[in-house]
Amino acid sequence: MDFLSQLFSNRILWVSVFACFLAQFIKVFTGSEKRVDFSRIFMSGGMPSSHSSFVTSLSTLVGIYKGFDSVEFAICTVFALIVMYDASGVRRAVGKQAAILNKIVEDLQNKKHIEHETLKELVGHTPKEVIFGAILGIVVGVIMA
Repeated sequence: MDFLSQLFSNRILWVSVFACFLAQFIKVFTGSEKRVDFSRIFMSGGMPSSHSSFVTSLSTLVGIYKGFDSVEFAICTVFALIVMYDASGVRRAVGKQAAILNKIVEDLQNKKHIEHETLKELVGHTPKEVIFGAILGIVVGVIMA
């Protein structure tokens, strides 16, 4: 039971999780349709990036608690940069591919009925979404440290 008490008392972990969920909640109000959409709380992609707020909050808190010159901060920062690069680069490319495939399927359907499932297009993030997610994570980390 010592493991569970340590896990649930890990402030850095839970503040980082909070930053992630806060970013997901904000997405409810920032959809492209300019309306409140509660289903977006469970979706990836969109403004702000919850991936970015999650890892930057973690890095910020580790820097505050362990020092910005610590090995732990360096590890977290490298991890955060990789996650944010992936969120804005690789996952964004997957979303663009989904859009193209959806268009191809739509074109095929106009000539012949084809059963298909529409691919999810909002998978990655724009650089702006990643930056705002990162800023949110840092602010949450600083405020809740």
